[in-house]
Amino acid sequence: MDAIRIDHLYKKYGKKEALRDVSLTVPEGQIFGLIGPSGCGKTTLVKIACGILRADGGSVELFGQKMPSKDAVSHLGYMAQAAALYPTLSGRENLAFFGSMYGMKGAALREGIERVAALVDLTEDLGKRVDQYSGGMQQRLSLATALIHRPDLLILDEPTVGIDPVLRQDIWNELRALAGEGTTILITTHVMDEAEKCDTLAMMRDGEVLAIGSALNLIERAGTASFEEAFIAFGRKEEEK
Repeated sequence: MDAIRIDHLYKKYGKKEALRDVSLTVPEGQIFGLIGPSGCGKTTLVKIACGILRADGGSVELFGQKMPSKDAVSHLGYMAQAAALYPTLSGRENLAFFGSMYGMKGAALREGIERVAALVDLTEDLGKRVDQYSGGMQQRLSLATALIHRPDLLILDEPTVGIDPVLRQDIWNELRALAGEGTTILITTHVMDEAEKCDTLAMMRDGEVLAIGSALNLIERAGTASFEEAFIAFGRKEEEK
């Protein structure tokens, strides 16, 4: 079964077409990347997949269930670009709240808090109020809240923005480990070296998917020496249509 199936998705904001006939599938256990510049439709796509936005046309299914679906959402962890946290609560209290929303309690909740805090390097800062965190720390805590309940599907919108390179590598190592355990990960990025860490990529531009494949496959199809050059080449082909 595919973790995500998106069929002929359309979305407009006023007269602007944010998504135009987008179709793709994300197999279970993969890291699937949406790569493209700001404004290309990546965030709109993941918000519709999560049930936060409604599409103007087309459909989204998570694990075979048409969205929006309360049951499907219970298997989902979502991290938005802007951290959705409670600033007057401590980091630990935020994690405890989000964990409890997914039914975690007792020893399982305490273990989950320590596990994700260590992953994002916030163990020493859990007692601080979130409004005392830097922007990067808030980004890391937001990622931890999405991971705490070990979701079957993890949707991450630009998760490593503002995070230093060493910690970014640690996070990617953890994402790869999660995928190895069967977690499906849909991630948006505009960073080329991050895109190449994904199993499959969808190149997006102006609300459309230009091409889908592994980084190596897309490089070969474009006849270029690098993934960045491949992205540019597919964009040029679209302009020539």
